[in-house]
Amino acid sequence: MNMKESWDRFRLLESPLFQPLHPVISQLATDRFPVLQNWNDLLQISPITNQNGCNIQFVPQGTGQLPFEMQYEPRCYLAGEIQTRSGNWHDLFNALVWLTFPRAKSAINACHYSALAGMTTSAESDGSQRGSVRDTSTLLDESGVVVPYSDQGLAELLRNFKWHHLFWKRRSEVLQGMGFYILGHGLYEKALRPYVGMTGQGLLFRVESGFFDWPLADRLAHLDILLADHLNCSGRYLSTRELSPVPLLGIPGWAPENELAEYYDNMAYFRTKRRVR
Repeated sequence: MNMKESWDRFRLLESPLFQPLHPVISQLATDRFPVLQNWNDLLQISPITNQNGCNIQFVPQGTGQLPFEMQYEPRCYLAGEIQTRSGNWHDLFNALVWLTFPRAKSAINACHYSALAGMTTSAESDGSQRGSVRDTSTLLDESGVVVPYSDQGLAELLRNFKWHHLFWKRRSEVLQGMGFYILGHGLYEKALRPYVGMTGQGLLFRVESGFFDWPLADRLAHLDILLADHLNCSGRYLSTRELSPVPLLGIPGWAPENELAEYYDNMAYFRTKRRVR
């Protein structure tokens, strides 16, 4: 997606879709699109170390035919260098997510590198499984949504695509006991111009009910740890089957139109779950 949007920090800070990024966005200038140095300045305040022990830094995008170690994921893992294009919304949101979910992003990068380098340790590993790891990692990285919940019933409604029941009939319970935190930087780019049909890939985590009363910074840090631990779990492969579609504009408060029950009658957006033989 290549949208020509002007930098408007206040607009991003007012939108619930960008809430996980608000602590970092609030540190940026109001009058100009962020540049590479802004990200590295923030890293001076809160350094990030990747899973290879390298300090993360943002560097200009490489060009031309690049050897393996200089390609995006290997370079990030081996040298801690995140290639970033200037004046680019997609890369801006990637940087914002790194600064918001550093452990999770490091784990995703490690998954990519391990699969690319053929370093998966399972004796049963094969190309299709490594492909599944990369597919799932890419979906999370581009379109992931972290979904904490304290009520198992709400989670089952989401997993079974019971959107009207979840988002309308149990609306107040969703607002109190379920959260939606966008991880995917591709989704953030789409959120500049939200549209009916906009869907994320949710990864659900059970949390205590008190979680939803925590300050935002504490919630983000906890989710970062949960997601990183999940991705780092040894002895299993990531699978796209772990992810559940989330129609983002159906989330209460994320679109003015969903204040009406009829909004959820749009079956092209709020699809039912297919039967599996």
